[in-house]
Amino acid sequence: EAQYGGKSGYLSHFELFLGDTDDFLFGFSEFYFEHETNETFTNYRNTILKMILEVLKKYNNRLISINSKLEECNDMEKYNVSTDLVDIKPGFTSFTSSIWLSLDSASRTCVFHKGDLPPFILSKNHKEAIKKANILMVDGNEMDAAVEAAKIAKQTGTKVLYDAGGLYDGVEKLLAESDIIIPSEEFSLAHTGTSNAEDASKFLYEKYSPEVVVITQGKKGGIIYDGNEIKQYPAFVVDAIDTNGSGDVFHGAFAAGLVKGYDFETCCYFSSAVS
Repeated sequence: EAQYGGKSGYLSHFELFLGDTDDFLFGFSEFYFEHETNETFTNYRNTILKMILEVLKKYNNRLISINSKLEECNDMEKYNVSTDLVDIKPGFTSFTSSIWLSLDSASRTCVFHKGDLPPFILSKNHKEAIKKANILMVDGNEMDAAVEAAKIAKQTGTKVLYDAGGLYDGVEKLLAESDIIIPSEEFSLAHTGTSNAEDASKFLYEKYSPEVVVITQGKKGGIIYDGNEIKQYPAFVVDAIDTNGSGDVFHGAFAAGLVKGYDFETCCYFSSAVS
């Protein structure tokens, strides 16, 4: 209480919800947005988020790691997504993200916990699945395995779609193995050192020789470059309730569009509409 200006409410929310991580996170987010305009609370925001990280480290492994993985598998199976190659490792914690969304400011706050899983190693079954697939989607996590998988895909005619959002070490190796590069505008500018998305798309295309570069620009839509001309695709105006995960949906819809036989430009419109 002394550390947080005598505001016992700050600490009570940590203590009340330690018994269950999901309840704890919901309780904190509810409390946060009720007091979002409180100057004292805002000043302590970063410190509180650090405390949350410590709680996640302490409780995630025991409370949600295995159960949440099983729930995810059940949910995928519900929608006819195979989980045959999912490997559940008891005693470890996966990479997890806890996210608070603000309707008033249309912003989000993310807290990441990297987990403690050992490096991902492609099994024989994984490699065979890649060879038989139409498209391999990678995002730069588990970089060594992603590069190996992309090389296998290239050798067997499987298209590699790279969801480029994080500036990970070794990202150049994965970009070089990608047929379809779909980065965020933030990534493309930072990686290329250019000042606009048009120049960034040309840089990525000329350096890594993919079939196409698609740069996403949020509510502005985005651009597509196939080596011939740069085209703009729109973002469709909707009453957005929750934009979290829309980028992931865009990439998934793009892959689905390719499998359906759409050309790249049609895929952009389709993905934008779906996301």
